[in-house]
Amino acid sequence: MADAAAALADTRRWLERAVIGLNLCPFAKAVHVKGQVHYAASEAGDGQGVLEDFARELEALVALPARERDTTLLVVRRGMEDFLAFNDVVARAERLVRKRGLEGVIQVASFHPRFVFAGTEDDDVTNFTNRAPWPTLHLLREESLDRAVAAFPDAAAIYETNMETLRRLGRDGWAGLDVGPHP
Repeated sequence: MADAAAALADTRRWLERAVIGLNLCPFAKAVHVKGQVHYAASEAGDGQGVLEDFARELEALVALPARERDTTLLVVRRGMEDFLAFNDVVARAERLVRKRGLEGVIQVASFHPRFVFAGTEDDDVTNFTNRAPWPTLHLLREESLDRAVAAFPDAAAIYETNMETLRRLGRDGWAGLDVGPHP
């Protein structure tokens, strides 16, 4: 098991090489270049502990101005190797956002090393659009997303463009990105 520093370095490398490098998220580069992406590691080994870490990161994000911290990547180092168990934690995190009155303020996205879209096989290369080296909860400011989407000519096309990018790249191309170990 990698230590927290290694897991965060893996995640940063994945963001730089895959998400930004392949332009999977055209909004990521600007916040990355400005140093507005916060990386945090959860040391919890179960869903409840991960949610406690998520709650702390959620409060920390909303306490700061976007120019200082626009988004947070909470990297989960252990206990969430099972994709479906992780999805349960994601759903609970989304409920926590609503319970804190932050729906419409903060959005939760997620990435997992074993992510699989419904209706696809595990080895389908398009699943890699949502695969990260570690299970990751992404806290995004809705206001920043709205501005980014307004500035992007066809935000709805991102999903299809990403699928095509991964098909062209292929599994070997993805492996060549060297974006970190899978737990």
